[in-house]
Amino acid sequence: MKPPWRMDLAYVCEWEKCPKSNHCPSIPLVCAWSCRNLIAFTTDLKNEEEKDLTHMIHILDTEHPWDVYSINSGHVETITCLEWDQSGSRLLSADGDGAIKCWAMADHLANSWDSSVGSVVDGDPVVALSWLHNGVKLALHVEKSGASNFGEKFSRVKFSPSLTLFGGKPMEGWIAVTVSGLVSVSLLKPNGQVLTSTESLCRLRCRVALADIAFTGGGNIVVATSDGSSASPVQFYKVCVSVVNEKCKTDTEILPSLFMRCTTDPVRKDKYLAITHLKFLARDMSEQMLLCASNQNSSIVECWSLRKEGLPVNNIFQQISPTVGDKPPMILKWRILSATNDLDRVSAVALPKLPISLTSTDLKVANDTKFYPGLGLALAFHDGSVQIVHRLSLQAMAVFYGTSPARSLDEPPAIKRQRPAGPSVHFKAMQMSWTSLALVGVDSHGKLSMLRISPSMGHILDMNITLRHLLFLLEYCMVTGYDWWDILLHVQPGMVQNLVEKLHEEYMRQNAALQQVLSTRIIAMKASLCKLSPGTVARVCDYHAKLFLIAISCTLKSLLRPPILNTPDKGPGDRLTEICAKITDVDIDKVMINLKTEEFVLEMTTLQSLQQLIQWVGDFVLYLLASLPNLGSGPVRPGHSFLRDGASLGMLRELMVMIRIWGLLKPSCLPIYTATSDTQDSMSLLFRLLTKLWLCCRDESHPSEADEGLIDECCLLPSQLLIPNIDWLPVNDAIISKLQNKQPLRLQFGKPPGPLGQTPPFSIEAAPRVPGQPKIDHLRRLHLGAHPTEECKSCTRCGCVTMLRSPNKTTAVKQWEQRWIKNCLCGGLWKQMPFGC
Repeated sequence: MKPPWRMDLAYVCEWEKCPKSNHCPSIPLVCAWSCRNLIAFTTDLKNEEEKDLTHMIHILDTEHPWDVYSINSGHVETITCLEWDQSGSRLLSADGDGAIKCWAMADHLANSWDSSVGSVVDGDPVVALSWLHNGVKLALHVEKSGASNFGEKFSRVKFSPSLTLFGGKPMEGWIAVTVSGLVSVSLLKPNGQVLTSTESLCRLRCRVALADIAFTGGGNIVVATSDGSSASPVQFYKVCVSVVNEKCKTDTEILPSLFMRCTTDPVRKDKYLAITHLKFLARDMSEQMLLCASNQNSSIVECWSLRKEGLPVNNIFQQISPTVGDKPPMILKWRILSATNDLDRVSAVALPKLPISLTSTDLKVANDTKFYPGLGLALAFHDGSVQIVHRLSLQAMAVFYGTSPARSLDEPPAIKRQRPAGPSVHFKAMQMSWTSLALVGVDSHGKLSMLRISPSMGHILDMNITLRHLLFLLEYCMVTGYDWWDILLHVQPGMVQNLVEKLHEEYMRQNAALQQVLSTRIIAMKASLCKLSPGTVARVCDYHAKLFLIAISCTLKSLLRPPILNTPDKGPGDRLTEICAKITDVDIDKVMINLKTEEFVLEMTTLQSLQQLIQWVGDFVLYLLASLPNLGSGPVRPGHSFLRDGASLGMLRELMVMIRIWGLLKPSCLPIYTATSDTQDSMSLLFRLLTKLWLCCRDESHPSEADEGLIDECCLLPSQLLIPNIDWLPVNDAIISKLQNKQPLRLQFGKPPGPLGQTPPFSIEAAPRVPGQPKIDHLRRLHLGAHPTEECKSCTRCGCVTMLRSPNKTTAVKQWEQRWIKNCLCGGLWKQMPFGC
């Protein structure tokens, strides 16, 4: 057997030591990782003057781990459970007094949370907590990762929600299991009311030390419980939830139980007396269970599977009551799949969230050297080490040694090492990311560590396999809408160009409808990849500008209304696109006469409120044309990729025509240019040059170079018009580009880091703003001044800045702003900026 792969540390973030108060790990310590790459974890804030503990919940974005948002949870007892919902925007917390709180983002800000609903099981500590299943389950088919169609790689699995409303819409809510053996179900009605039902899991209630919750495809809930003793069986219950007469009703049923194998082994019978960890392998996989039994010094881990087996029937009974088709009756029975040897004592377990479709060959794959992301689970040990093991065979695939003395990779995992003097630092809580490429752990000192999990474990530095796995997971995030930060942890500068090209190739293989759905997501994904390489960093500005251009085009076209409603013809926006593509005349007025100008009539206040967006379109066209002569010479500057992008140039051309028509209705809404001649028609000039450039590259399969006449005319533009400075997005202070040299970073909560190495070289337009320079609202295109007096928010991914409250009440502007109420144009979450920054 080959030695396990070595995991590496990305960064560590710890608390500053204060003389009067400090964060200490809560007991038990819990953490949770959302699909938006937000991490929530708990500590107890100890105040030495008042001699009391405040139970805190901390939420951070993995891109800015130092910028932690700390919540005084208001829980009376220690927090025992944290659970994110499927969208990553709401968080459940439960404590040792039976109180459950639901936390949601205030104003859709990742650093502002409040709790308005919850439930209580008075005085009964909660040991397990989960959101009800919404019926959405996607399966990843690793064996089809080379297929061209996303539908073959990622298939929707038939899975029923835990409870449905009228029309089949899943009902939201949560389920909790308490120490005394109660199951509490709370349902969130659309009007905000909470319906709660509490029942005993069985008639004979007993103490529950450990529990976990899973869901079946038929809409039922399975609860596994243990009293903590390995001599007692692990019990399983089926829970059915319904609503009868506007009241929540819960029914339970006992399922087959099991005893751990180590209790029947004569060698280990009295060695492991306590069950310390009990987990279903996945929330939607109630047929597979992971159990860990421990003593003071060591542990053993077992993997179990629930199977249907034939029940042998005596011949006498077969003659009395023959079965149909001579098939014996079937029963459900737990069977052990695998077990480990004696391990060091396990302190925490983290399970994969990647829904890989398991086949009958999984155990064979597990015994190979191959490893796919999502097939491994993590075990943390009291000696400070972490192992990634296959979730079925429990074979060690990767290892991390932490602060404990490293051992040789050739040393078998079962061999004991000499313990260091004094208690070692170890992870008390761990969570895997949603692509299983990263692992976060919070240790016994309250320090947070981020680890990389290699996507090509078992393969000896095979770059092609790594790229294939990363591409497969990027496609998965594109389809699901999950954040892909943890994938970027593994992207090296030399991979960026290849990944961007292959991602585009796979995208172009999809049908037109799917391409339209994913069109903005793939642009945002390309932008985040290009940040990681100095050779492609200039494209980041282009991708963000393209997202902005697409959003403006969609918004302005949506304002157009046909004069006759319910007409079967195409809408005004579609007709505009069709006519502009068909008529290649360079005269903007000749293109206008082919349109029905009555479809473009809008209210004067609406046109005036859109002037900032219209101005950006005009400035961007002028900037692009003025930079055409520099194409191919000198360093690549922002905007250069647009000069060969026929689709984007065609979109700008359509907008210029639309703006020209609106200018006839409201001249003050037109873009303002500073020209050297008062008689010059600037829009006509720019449209003529833009059309000539568009004609050169509208056929993307056979683009042609711009002729010398066009280049000469563009060279004259600076002498005819004042070329504007484009306000590109500022360089983000994110940490992802600083982690490529594989050297772990040491960070501190609440303290932004200083310079973390060399920043990729940007051109002058894309350079970060100097402190004291005027700032701009990147979405409204409004200047905010050097020290904005309005509250602002910024994107956690691209750094885009915009005002938190809208200064304009016009319907058209509200429609524009509504696009960004939850997420930035790149898909990133918003966070509130400090006032005046």
